[in-house]
Amino acid sequence: MKITRIYTALTGLCLVTASADLLADDWLFTLQGGAANAPRYSGSSERSTVPMLGFEIESPYGFFLQDKGLGWKQEWDDASFSTYIGTSDERKDRKKGYRGSDRLRGMGSIKSRALVGMEGSYTWGPVTFGATFEHALKKDSNKDTGSAYQTLELSVGTSLYEGDFGSLTGNINALFGDADYVRTWYGVSEQQAANSRFAAHKTHGGLVSQGVNLTWSLPLGENTRLHTLLDVQNLSGHVSDSPIVDRRVQTSIASVLEYSF
Repeated sequence: MKITRIYTALTGLCLVTASADLLADDWLFTLQGGAANAPRYSGSSERSTVPMLGFEIESPYGFFLQDKGLGWKQEWDDASFSTYIGTSDERKDRKKGYRGSDRLRGMGSIKSRALVGMEGSYTWGPVTFGATFEHALKKDSNKDTGSAYQTLELSVGTSLYEGDFGSLTGNINALFGDADYVRTWYGVSEQQAANSRFAAHKTHGGLVSQGVNLTWSLPLGENTRLHTLLDVQNLSGHVSDSPIVDRRVQTSIASVLEYSF
């Protein structure tokens, strides 16, 4: 886990303690634990098995605290909207445990930074449309790894099965990034080329990837569920042309046990 995620978890525990006298039936607490097998970085052919620990606290007033950050959510019959602050992803240019890759040595590490986001969904019949916009703040003056950037993810999902063996949902999605996002994660500047094994590579904003995922949820008890996710992402043409991309199609699988109370 990133240090910032640990801090967020500690904040959550403090919130639980401070609110003990205010708990009501419509407060919801969720704990999650599991593992995921995924590429070491976007575009990598190396894989790593990563532990997954998460939590979520939802108040009756719309506020929530979870591993992605602190936010507020409003729900209507067919729509929902949320906004949150949290921390962005990171990428190390060396292999350390289940993170990073020695293949990126010399590229410089992309450090986590403050992030603000908005998320909305609308359900029309059996189909749910979703959109997530995130803005990661500037980390430092290093243009290669520290710039602010923005992303937009669009998705369409539906239920494929619901019965004795739980439920299966499917989702197709597309991720777009501005020029700073694509340069940060897939570009190779002249300075990075001089320090690494890669040739210089210029980038531009636009479609980053498109993919599909399947989520199977199996109830194990009144408050316990097992979620298994299979995710497949195809990096778009101009992104997959980056010399750091070894594999255009990226697959991940995760299994998480969830307990709510």
